Amino acid sequence: MTELQALLMGLLQGLTEYLPVSSSGHLTIASALFGIGGEENLTFTIAVHVATVLSTLVILWREIVWLLRGLVDTKAPLMSPERRYILAIIVSMIPIGIVGVFFKDYVEAIFGSGLLIVGLSLIMTSALLTLSYYARPRQKEDIGLMQAFIIGLAQSVAVLPGLSRSGTTIATGLMLGVKKEKMAQFSFLMVIPPILGEALLSILKAAKDGAEAATGDISMTALAIGFLAAFISGCMACKWMISIVKKGKLVYFGIYCAIVGCIILGSNLL
Repeated sequence: MTELQALLMGLLQGLTEYLPVSSSGHLTIASALFGIGGEENLTFTIAVHVATVLSTLVILWREIVWLLRGLVDTKAPLMSPERRYILAIIVSMIPIGIVGVFFKDYVEAIFGSGLLIVGLSLIMTSALLTLSYYARPRQKEDIGLMQAFIIGLAQSVAVLPGLSRSGTTIATGLMLGVKKEKMAQFSFLMVIPPILGEALLSILKAAKDGAEAATGDISMTALAIGFLAAFISGCMACKWMISIVKKGKLVYFGIYCAIVGCIILGSNLL
C-alpha cells in the first residue's frame, strides 16, 4: 500500500464510517481497485477504525464526560439516567461480543470473499434505510434494555462488508421508536468498546508475532497517514451525520447504496 492509497482510503473510511453507506464495503471496493489484500488490508482496516473511534471521542466528549461523571457519582440513585445509558451500551455489546469470540475467523473469511457480498449487503442497507424512513412507530423517551439488545443484534449482523453499521443500527433504532436525536448518539457511542477491544487484541497479536509479521507489507508511514486522514475526516462526518439523522434524510443514502450495490452486482454477473 502506497502513501497516496493510504491517504485516500483513510479519508474514505472516516467519511463512510458515520454516513450510512458502509465503511467496510467501501474499503473492500477500494482495496479491490488498488489490488490490496490479506494481512496488509486487515491491519489497515483496524487502524483506521480506531482513528474514527477517536474522532467519536472528540466530537461527543461532552456526552462521554456526562456518562463518566454519572457513573462515579456516589450521591446519584443506583439507576440514574447516566448508569441506565451505560447499561444499555453494555447490553448492546453482547451480540457483537459473541460474534467476536466465536465467529471471528468466519468474519475475516467473509472480508476476503470478494465484492459479491458487498453488493448484496449494500442493497440490504438500502432496504433498511428506506424502511426506517417510512416507518412511524410510537416514539419512546429512553432507550430500553430490550431495544439496546436488538440494536446490538443489528450491529453484530453489520459485520458483513457492505452492510452499514451506522445505517443498520440507526435504522433499527428508529423502527423501534427511538428518537432521531438520541439514536445517532447511541449508535456512535455503542461502537467504541468493541472497536477498542479489537484494537487491543490486534496489538497483543502484534506483540506476540512481531510488528513486521502483524502489519504485512504496509509501512508505518502509510499506516500513520491513513490513521490521520481517517481521524480528521471522521470528525467532520460525525458532526454531519448527527445533523442528518435529526432531519430524517437517511432515505437519500438508501438510494445511493442501492445504486452502488446494483452496479457491483451487475459487474460481477457480466
